[in-house]
Amino acid sequence: MEQGKLPLSGIRVCDFSWFAAAPIATKTLADFGAEVIKMEWSAHPDLIRLAMPHTPGTETDLNTGGWFNNYNSSKLCLGMNIAHPKAKEVYDRLIMISDVVVENFSPAMTDKYGIKYENYVDKKPDIIWVDQPMQGLIGPHRTRAGFGAVITPMSGLSYITGFPGRAPVGTNTNYTDYVINPGHLAIATMAALRRRKRTGKGQHIVMSQLASGTTVLGTTILDYTVNGRIREKAGNTSPWAAPHGCYKCKGESRNVKFITPLGVQPGLKAERWCVIACFSDEHWWALCDVIGNPAWTVDPKFSTLLARKENEAELDQLIGEWTIDRSPEEVMMLLQQVGVPAGVVQDAEDILGDPHLRSRDYFVYLDHSVAGHNAYDGIGYKLSATPGKLTRPAPRVGEHTEYICKEILGMAEEEITELIVEGLFEIG
Repeated sequence: MEQGKLPLSGIRVCDFSWFAAAPIATKTLADFGAEVIKMEWSAHPDLIRLAMPHTPGTETDLNTGGWFNNYNSSKLCLGMNIAHPKAKEVYDRLIMISDVVVENFSPAMTDKYGIKYENYVDKKPDIIWVDQPMQGLIGPHRTRAGFGAVITPMSGLSYITGFPGRAPVGTNTNYTDYVINPGHLAIATMAALRRRKRTGKGQHIVMSQLASGTTVLGTTILDYTVNGRIREKAGNTSPWAAPHGCYKCKGESRNVKFITPLGVQPGLKAERWCVIACFSDEHWWALCDVIGNPAWTVDPKFSTLLARKENEAELDQLIGEWTIDRSPEEVMMLLQQVGVPAGVVQDAEDILGDPHLRSRDYFVYLDHSVAGHNAYDGIGYKLSATPGKLTRPAPRVGEHTEYICKEILGMAEEEITELIVEGLFEIG
């Protein structure tokens, strides 16, 4: 790789995707140097722009949404109304000069606008086309739309998430929208680019969000298929560890700000927690030493993993009586020092100040023209030979329309102005 050049420099991505499942994947490509062109229109924006939090005092501004900005760094934005009669001519031209096309619409939308692999592959055989519909491109449910919060119960993940005897908790949109689907999509796209570099051939990737989401249920599905067992909700417990739970610790009166539908509200951080897991007898004995070896630790009902599992509720209560008088940081440090897996349950404020993340320069501070100076999630892994970086803050709606039209599409000033007046383009 050329000195100072990002590994995906020279790769252009035509990005029709919205919200999170695909945009986080295209952000990954952008942070490693790909020219990712996101298409939006302020009258019909990427809806994640509306999600809280926003920069205080700018809650109605589409350009200050924290979620959107965090997941769209390093990208360009073409302000274009794809429903406009002249839009197809423009995105056809853009697709033909792109290496990758990514969309996560319902097939009903791609049918309507003609944004389909078969409409372009004959003209551009080396195109890498990525479809990320909710339930695939064929079958009776192909047109169903939704988000991770819909996919989670459909996949079965919600059923096994929560505590015994209670309603399912689910994982909201975090799984699958922010972890599973974008991770699979980014890896699939990179594999297709690698294959094209070797063979010159493009590829059609169809990644059903539902199918991708079910991959985390692998052992659960296998256990049912082979043994006929249905996995039930198990709270924080594990079949292979005891104790294994989230234990309440000493709270604090730290002033915090909570994001609510009514805006930012002050409050007190009264509850704090620490997770502890003992996967072996060595872990258990070390934990007993840390808590001072009280008499109950030598009771036969806690002497083996099987015994501890059979008396887990009582064990959790006894450990909770020890953690409640200590801060979660103290509990974590005492246990980690003797090799027992333990960790503080952190909120956003804790994570932003986490010394490990800070020492690794994880958070990147960027200056956004409207949202201001803010922390962005950095890249979650460091590659020694091909590192990436956040090259610019997330774009305003239509921020790069003029640049894309002139420099990439080769349009004349008069044509651009005319199409702005006609309502096709938007300058942000």
